[in-house]
Amino acid sequence: MRPYHIDRGMRLELRICKHCYEGDHGNDQKTAVTQDMVACAEQVREYKDLIGLDALYITKVTEGDPGGAEALDVIVASIEGDQVALSDTQLVMEDGDGNMLVYPEPKDILQVLTRNLNQIQEQTRQDVDVELSPEGQALIA
Repeated sequence: MRPYHIDRGMRLELRICKHCYEGDHGNDQKTAVTQDMVACAEQVREYKDLIGLDALYITKVTEGDPGGAEALDVIVASIEGDQVALSDTQLVMEDGDGNMLVYPEPKDILQVLTRNLNQIQEQTRQDVDVELSPEGQALIA
């Protein structure tokens, strides 16, 4: 499987922090990038059939949500100090054989989603471009 190519039977789940998306944390850059990820994912979901994608879920989580995954039960964790910290931002891809790829970095998530939009654009006359924020553009430049 090529890293950004979608095969038949693939499902994706974008998991993001609801507070980052809504700007509650006061980090304008993270809010802009999170909103870019959601806008791209919504557009990919709208045209998913053109690239053979079965489903794309967008899950907005808040602190204390048990697991937080809506469809694909994979959560990235790291060690911060002496505690386990669960990632509140990730893109999970599952192929038809059940293999999973997890992208925890916003840069990688945006690259995967924008490449999927490029694949969709090749299949339709509709304009499927998403106008990214300056922060999102800089991240994937």
